[in-house]
Amino acid sequence: MSAIVRIDDEVIGTDDFIRTLKLSGQFEGLIEQLVRDKLTVRAAKKQGLQLAPDDVQERADQFRRTLGLHRAADMNHYLDTLGVSLDEFETFITDGLYQEKMMAEVCSEKAVEQYFKLNSPKFDSVEVSHIVLDTDGKAKEMMSALTDDPDSFAEMAREHSMGDARERGGVIGKVLRGSLKPDIEARVFNAAVGEPLGPFPSPDKSFYEIFTVNAKYPATLDEDTATEIRRLLREGWLVARAQEHIIEALPPR
Repeated sequence: MSAIVRIDDEVIGTDDFIRTLKLSGQFEGLIEQLVRDKLTVRAAKKQGLQLAPDDVQERADQFRRTLGLHRAADMNHYLDTLGVSLDEFETFITDGLYQEKMMAEVCSEKAVEQYFKLNSPKFDSVEVSHIVLDTDGKAKEMMSALTDDPDSFAEMAREHSMGDARERGGVIGKVLRGSLKPDIEARVFNAAVGEPLGPFPSPDKSFYEIFTVNAKYPATLDEDTATEIRRLLREGWLVARAQEHIIEALPPR
C-alpha cells in the first residue's frame, strides 16, 4: 500500500483512499469518467487527429499560471510532491487536448444542426401549470369547474392547490419533452392552449394533478437547445465507442 499522508503515527494509504471513495459513492463516477476520457483519447488517435506543439505548450503554460507556478523549479517541485513525472504530466495535458478536439468534431455546429433537423419535435416545449389536490373527489370537482371556466385556473390554484403550486398560481413553467411522466406528457403536448387535463393520480394516489397548457413553443435551435443536443451527441458517441471495446472492472490486488 502506497502512503498518501501521515497523521502522527497513522499512515493513510491508497487502499484507505480507494475504500473511502467506494463507501462515499464517488468511486464509480470517477471510474466512469476515466473510462470515458480514455475512450475519447483512443478514438482521437485512431482518427488521426493531430495536436500542434504550440497548443500543447500553451495548455501546459496555462496550467502553470493557474497554479502560480511561474518558474520551472516551482513546477518540478510541484510534480515531485505529487509523485508525477514530466512525461505523465505531458500525457495529462495532451490527453485533455485530444478530448477537446475529438468532442469539437462530434459536437460540431454542423452535427448540431443536422441532429436538430432530424429530431426537432424532441425540442418542442410548452408552458404548463398544475393544481395539486389530495383526493380524487376534489380533483373531479375541480375538473368540472375548470371545464366550465378554464380561465380561472390560476385563481383556483392559488385558492385550492397543495404545496408550492398554490403560491405560484400553479405555474410550473416551460418544459421539454421527457420532463413529464409519459402518460401526462402525451396529453399535455397534444392539448389545446387553456384546456384542463386530468386528473392524474400519483402512483400511490396520495395526490391528484390537473394540468393546463399556457403556451406552446415550437422547437428553435437556440443556445439552450444546442447545449442539450451537444450533450446528446456526446453521450451517444461515447456509448458507441464503449461498444467497440471490452471494458471490465478488475478486482483489487
